[in-house]
Amino acid sequence: MKRAQVAIIASPSMGNLVPVVEFATHIINHDSCLSVTVLVISVSHWGPLLDDYIQSCSSTEHIRFIQLHTDHMPQQDQYSSGIEFISLHIQNHRPIVKQTLQNLTKDVPLVGFFVDMFCTSMIDDANDLNIPCYLFFASPAAYLGFVLHLTTLPVAESESDLATEITVQSFINPVPSNAYPLYCIKKNQLGFSCFVNHARRYKETKGIIVNTFQELEPYTLDSLSSKYVGLPPVYPVGPIIDHDGPVKWHANRSSHEKINEWLDQQPSLSVVFLCFGSMGSLNRAQLLEIATGLERTGYRFLWAIREPPKRKLELPNDYENLDDKLFPDGFLNRTAGRGLVCGWVSQVSVLAHKAIGGFVSHCGWNSILESIWYGVPIAAWPLYGEQHLNAFEMVKELGLSSEIRLRSGDKDCDDLVLAEEVERSVKELMDGTDGELRKKVKEMSEKSKKALMKNGSSFEALEDLIKVMLSEV
Repeated sequence: MKRAQVAIIASPSMGNLVPVVEFATHIINHDSCLSVTVLVISVSHWGPLLDDYIQSCSSTEHIRFIQLHTDHMPQQDQYSSGIEFISLHIQNHRPIVKQTLQNLTKDVPLVGFFVDMFCTSMIDDANDLNIPCYLFFASPAAYLGFVLHLTTLPVAESESDLATEITVQSFINPVPSNAYPLYCIKKNQLGFSCFVNHARRYKETKGIIVNTFQELEPYTLDSLSSKYVGLPPVYPVGPIIDHDGPVKWHANRSSHEKINEWLDQQPSLSVVFLCFGSMGSLNRAQLLEIATGLERTGYRFLWAIREPPKRKLELPNDYENLDDKLFPDGFLNRTAGRGLVCGWVSQVSVLAHKAIGGFVSHCGWNSILESIWYGVPIAAWPLYGEQHLNAFEMVKELGLSSEIRLRSGDKDCDDLVLAEEVERSVKELMDGTDGELRKKVKEMSEKSKKALMKNGSSFEALEDLIKVMLSEV
């Protein structure tokens, strides 16, 4: 059979790159005549992690990586939002990306170029080279419908211009303002117009690949195909998950071994896991409330915490010392044995462990898909980005998560979750070992696995996509 190749480019962060590489693996496993080239953009604060991850994947057959470099690096301190900085940084790579695509076409036919949600400026380069361009959307289909809806609204100049709720075709229920992505609230600070400008270009692609599956978001996927005028075909090919996780490449592997040994000593479904993602961190006031609430529950817990970044656009890091200065006096001694506080953690490895009975999560989409796959119910605690919208979908639309209520109305304690709420939500999550929420998550877990099997919904969607691409040969 005639060989062909595709190219994929992602925004320079682990949360964007990892799903792209896993999608590349799905492609080559599905059709042996295809190979994939992943174009990698570097950025200073992600550099070492990205390099370690790429090195760990570099031996994968039929996938190669090309790291891109440009001398035109924007000054981070000149931009009010991270998305504006990243978007310009990506755009500055257009000449080298175009040249790289031209070079690729000399070897084997290039039947598709996949850009992620922030690389839309490169749609023009694909069109110039007559290469079919597709969007790889690593977030849920409901969020895709939401950002497409934003492109139809008049521009709101301030927070007071926002409606208290809006009707979005990809949601069953009206979306309340407390579920809006934070960039809809802090418009100038978080680059609202930049998100909308990217979304306006999604319809210019040949197709949109979404990291979801039909059984998880049936209403949303049906609405995208029937109610969104001019939208190209949508291919739900998920759940796309890195089941190995960072344990195979992260430098701090001794921490994973310590955590795994501790989990091995705990009874099945007995541990609540608290983790807020690679970019999530909490201040000391919030740590004190969580510690107090956890201690009151009496439950076993594994709690991953990160130190807030010290400078703009930096990432959280592990604390040098996890001691009682961060927690209520004597907390670590009183909870020794039934609780473990740690820094970096291989989240997917923890969720796969039989001891984990519940997950307090920031509701990043990768985390949600991992928890569904391993059948671990979530208590939703969104922090940033579109996580509030993800949490709203999981709790109100799908009934697959419980809700953690944030304290509001006190400007000195904005978004502070009190110890009483931590206690209530953890007990609700963990007490119902045979409850309705756990049952629903287990059922969806089975559906997620079947979706990727031969004749499953995501298997068929990927097959349809590959047939369309190979028709270009």
